[in-house]
Amino acid sequence: MLEKRIYLDHNATTRLHPSVRDEMFLSMDVFGNPSSVHSYGQEARRLVDLARQRLAKLIGATPDEIIFTSGGTEACNLAIMGIADASDVRRRHIITTSVEHQAVLNTCRFLENRGFRITYLSVDSNGLLDPSDVEREINEDSSLITIMLANNEVGTIQPVAEIAAIAKSKGILVHTDAVQAVGKIPINVKNLGIDLLSISAHKVGGPKGIGALSMRCGVRLTPLLKGGHQEHGLRAGTENVPGIVGFGKACDLTMAHQDEWRETVRVLRDRFERDVLNQIPGTQINGHPTQRIPNTSNLSFPGVNGEYLTMNLDLAGVAVSTGAACSSTDNEPSHVLLAMGKNAEEARNSLRFSFGIDTTSEEMDRVVEHLRYIVGQLRRTGRSQEKP
Repeated sequence: MLEKRIYLDHNATTRLHPSVRDEMFLSMDVFGNPSSVHSYGQEARRLVDLARQRLAKLIGATPDEIIFTSGGTEACNLAIMGIADASDVRRRHIITTSVEHQAVLNTCRFLENRGFRITYLSVDSNGLLDPSDVEREINEDSSLITIMLANNEVGTIQPVAEIAAIAKSKGILVHTDAVQAVGKIPINVKNLGIDLLSISAHKVGGPKGIGALSMRCGVRLTPLLKGGHQEHGLRAGTENVPGIVGFGKACDLTMAHQDEWRETVRVLRDRFERDVLNQIPGTQINGHPTQRIPNTSNLSFPGVNGEYLTMNLDLAGVAVSTGAACSSTDNEPSHVLLAMGKNAEEARNSLRFSFGIDTTSEEMDRVVEHLRYIVGQLRRTGRSQEKP
C-alpha cells in the first residue's frame, strides 16, 4: 500500500477547506448581480456584505474599509499604484525592502520606469529590517512605505507597527503585504497603525482568484480598473460572488481556530527543525530565530542542490519548494536569501517547508527520514550539486 503523500508547501497555497467549498457551492445558485436593485441582486449583495464583515473582523478593520480584488497581487498593485497616481506630483519617492514579494518589487520597478524613485532597503542576516533605516531614507518627496508583514520564504516578521509610527509622524502612508501573515500571527490594522493591507484567500483555506485590500477611511487612491462603481468605486467589475463567499467563510474559520492552530504548528515546526539539525550534519536555519511565523522553516543543506532535493522528495511523496511559487521555475537563486547575505550556492541549497492545519507529527517523522536518506545519498554519490 502506497503511503499518503505529504504536502508541506502551504505558503504557496492551502487546500480549499470543505466548509468553504460547501458554502461556495450553495452561493452559486444566487446568480443575481450584486449591483442590481431587485431581489435577486440584493440576495447576492447580502452574501458579499457578510463576507466583507467576516474579513473585516479577522483583521480588525471595518467593513467599509475592505475592497475585494482578484488576489494578493492585485491588492498590492492597487495599493502601490493607486497611491502613486493619487499623490502630489512632487512626492514621487517610495520606500520598500529588497525581500518583498514580486507583487511589490515588480510594481515598484514599473514605477521606476515612470520616473518614481524607489529605495530598496537592506535586511540583516535574519531577514529583519531595522526601522531606523526607514527613518533615515524618509524625505519630503516620500509618499509611501510598503513593507511586508511576514516574509513568504523565510517567515521573518517585520516591525511594521514601529515603522508605521515613524511614517505617521512624517505624514507618510504605509502599506503592508500581509498575505503570508494572516492567520499565522494576530493582526489588527488599527494596532499596526497602517493605512493599507493586502490579503489573499487561498493562503487561509479559501479559493484562488480572490483577495482584498484593506484601506483606512480617508486614504485616497486612484483605481487601476476603469469601469463601474463596484467596491466603493475602487475596483470596477461585477463581483465574484462565490469567490467572495468562500473568502468570507475561510476568514470565519481562521478567526475561530487561529490561536489553537498557531501553537500546534509552532510545536511541530520546532520539533521538525531540531530533528533535522540533529540528524543531518551542516543543516542551517534561514530566518529570524524568534520573530518568525510559526509554520515556516527554510533550511539550507550545504552541498546539496535544492532543486534536485525537491524533485527527489517529490518522488518520495513529499511536496516542498525552493522558494516563492511565483518564481520557483525561473532557476534563479532566491532574491530573499541573497538579500540576507547568502551567496548563490547557499541560496540554491535551500528548501522551504511550510506546514498547515492538517500537518501531523507522524508526517514530520517521515519527512525527516526521507530527508536524511536523500541528502545522504546525494552527498555520497557526488551528484548533489548537479543541476537537475
